[in-house]
Amino acid sequence: MRVLIVEDERRLATSLAKGLTAEGFAVDVAHDGHEGLHLATENPYDLIVLDIMLPGVNGYRICGMLRAAGDETPILMLTAKDGEYDEAEGLDTGADDYLTKPFSYVVLLARIRALLRRRGTGASPVLRIGSLTVDRAARTVARNDVQPTLTAKEFAVLEQLAVRPGEVVSKSEILEHVWDFAYDGDPNIVEVYISTLRRKLGGGLIVTVRGAGYRLVSDDR
Repeated sequence: MRVLIVEDERRLATSLAKGLTAEGFAVDVAHDGHEGLHLATENPYDLIVLDIMLPGVNGYRICGMLRAAGDETPILMLTAKDGEYDEAEGLDTGADDYLTKPFSYVVLLARIRALLRRRGTGASPVLRIGSLTVDRAARTVARNDVQPTLTAKEFAVLEQLAVRPGEVVSKSEILEHVWDFAYDGDPNIVEVYISTLRRKLGGGLIVTVRGAGYRLVSDDR
C-alpha cells in the first residue's frame, strides 16, 4: 500500500514515515501544500495523510481540489486545531477521517487501516483465496494451518495480489504501491519477492503471466 504524508513539521513527518515504512507501507512525504498537491495528482496513492495548516496551499483546499477532480483516495486529516467546526470543515471538503494533534501513533495506524479496509474489500480485514488466508489487520498469513513468517515488504507484495484475486497485477503496479517514488533500483526486485513468497507459501498460488505480471489464484479449483 502506498501512502502520501503531507506535513510541514519535518520531525513528525519523518517519524510517521519511518513507522509506516516499518509496517510495510510505501511512503512519500511532502512538506508544503504545493508539493503535496503535485504528488497527489501525479501518483496513485492508496491513502493520503494530510495536515491542514500547510504553507502554500492548506489542507482544506488540497482536499477540496482533489475531490472536485474526482479523486476518491481516502484522506485522513491532521491538525493542531481543536474544535468541532474545524472537524466539520475538514469533513465537508471531502476528508474521510480527522485526527487532532497530539495523537497516538497506534491510533493513527488503526485509522489508516480502517480507511483502507473500508475502501477495499469491505469491513472484514481477512482475505481468503483457497487455502490461503491473509489477515490485513494482524498482518499474518496462513496456508493449510501453517503460518509462514513474512517481512513487511513480502506481506505488502502479497497484499497487492490478494486484494485482486484472479486478476493480473503488473510489476509496475506492485512497484508503485509497495516502493516509494524515490526508488530507482532494479525493477526486477519484484521477481525476487515473488520467488520468496512462492518458497514460503508453497506452489500453486502465484502464477506468472508472461509479459503482463502476476496472478494470485485459488488452489481449491
